Amino acid sequence: MGGGGQPVGPGMWKAALAETPREAFNWRLALSVVCFGLMGAARGLDEGLIGTTVSQNSFVSEYGLTTKHLSKAELASRIGNITAMVQIGSVGGALIAFISCDKIGRLWATRQLCVVWIIGVIIYITSAGNYGQVLAGRFVMGLGIGQTTVVAPTYLAEVAPRSIRGLCICIFSGNVYLGIMLGYFANWGTSIHISSSSSMQWIDPTTMHIIFAGIILIMSFFALESPRWLAKIGKDEQAEINLCKLRKLPADHPYVRAELIDVHDQIRREEEATMGAGFFGPLKELFVLPRNRYAIILGLACQLLGQWSGANSLTIYAPQFFALLGTTGQSEALFATAIFGVVKLVSALICAFFLVDFIGRKRSLSTGIIIQLISSLYIAIYLTAVPTIASGQVSSTSAKHAGTGAIAMIYFSGVGWALGWNSIQYLIGAEIFPLRVRSLGTSLVMCFHFVNQYGNSKAVPLMLLYGQGLSPKGTFWFFAAVTFLGLIFVWFFLPETAGKSLEGMDELFSLPWHVIGRKGAKLTAGKGSVAEAMSAGDPEKVANMIEEERVENVEKNTAA
Repeated sequence: MGGGGQPVGPGMWKAALAETPREAFNWRLALSVVCFGLMGAARGLDEGLIGTTVSQNSFVSEYGLTTKHLSKAELASRIGNITAMVQIGSVGGALIAFISCDKIGRLWATRQLCVVWIIGVIIYITSAGNYGQVLAGRFVMGLGIGQTTVVAPTYLAEVAPRSIRGLCICIFSGNVYLGIMLGYFANWGTSIHISSSSSMQWIDPTTMHIIFAGIILIMSFFALESPRWLAKIGKDEQAEINLCKLRKLPADHPYVRAELIDVHDQIRREEEATMGAGFFGPLKELFVLPRNRYAIILGLACQLLGQWSGANSLTIYAPQFFALLGTTGQSEALFATAIFGVVKLVSALICAFFLVDFIGRKRSLSTGIIIQLISSLYIAIYLTAVPTIASGQVSSTSAKHAGTGAIAMIYFSGVGWALGWNSIQYLIGAEIFPLRVRSLGTSLVMCFHFVNQYGNSKAVPLMLLYGQGLSPKGTFWFFAAVTFLGLIFVWFFLPETAGKSLEGMDELFSLPWHVIGRKGAKLTAGKGSVAEAMSAGDPEKVANMIEEERVENVEKNTAA
């Protein structure tokens, strides 16, 4: 509890949940969450498929990915190029998403990205041994996939009741692992049941991209546009209609009125602080205004520390890491990788449904980072003590048992990543920016996300090389060091946002920078928006505020 008995963090979430009408949890909201949540599978499918595709005998043969044709460095570079090309395209996709989100809305942005995504897949799977076409197809795929990481979290943050906003956005990050798991199992299945001499061994699983893009495209025509975006462009009447449908409540219900008041109040405050129209006005606001500057630095730092903590590398190159730790045979490595996908999916769902709102963002992330840190340290110590494991030259029984533990630690690292950075990297970016710069801020954060992921995808194969990189043990020591830095950063700088309204974030980020992370939630509990005052203050006072707002709007409309 904070000062004056106000709920803080998880307590604030419980208060928000208690004052959320049961009607707000309805099928329209569920449809919207499922539609936009499924977009997480776009990234997941690519990571799960490409990580195992480049190990498929059919793909290796078709594109000459062997040391018979290339040196070890050239081979690592080519695999890195193929793997990372979606990340390069995704940087452009994240920038496109800012324009499409703001100009044509969240729904039409979704529809166009699905079309781009499908076109890219078609180019990729029809490459027939053409290395250049593979890169081109994966780049175009990235233009579509990169947009999902901006459009979906932004929409989900704007339509979700604040009491379950973490859950709704984590449905997106959970679907990342649904895609990863399906990709892993699909490639494992085709490696067994389709001949390695046939290119269909890797093409068949890749067509899942088209299936998911088609489902999302169709569902988007049954979803509702974001009320906050409609209010931003001046369509106040339609914004009210859509919000009433999403909450399944009448327009005069206090819950709806409070939410609309907060939205309009934030829009008015942002208009007063505007630094110009077009791209450069919001860009200046993002980096000049102290409130926004802290938010963008926080978002960028989360991406940097999360991506280089190593867990995402384990996702993309899982078969290689399992082989490194002694798993023999392609089928065995692919099966171990598929189980890895299941572990991550279950962990992500646990985080979404039971942790991120209930115990708060900060505790959930810290728990995940600690699990990840322990896992990385164990593997680093093991590889240092038993450097011959990669060549299979381990005769000691104790060393073999320790190797089994190292393989288990890869799974634990996946649990930590799913509970921590993977959920938070989308959630925080969608929550912390005010409405006027939300699309731009989220877009820049996700651009940085894909730049780091690209660098990571390119660097890791080279980092693992003996004599030319850090070697496997050095790579895991590096991951452990970055993970430890992330834990310190979270404790000092990441604020608890569970239970706070999007509009109430302004109060939080207006505090001095050195107290936002450690004391921000406590100092701003129940402040910053009518919606939060409703759950933590005097209901009669809130009703008077709503009535004053209604009278003020009537007077303005009459004057107009």
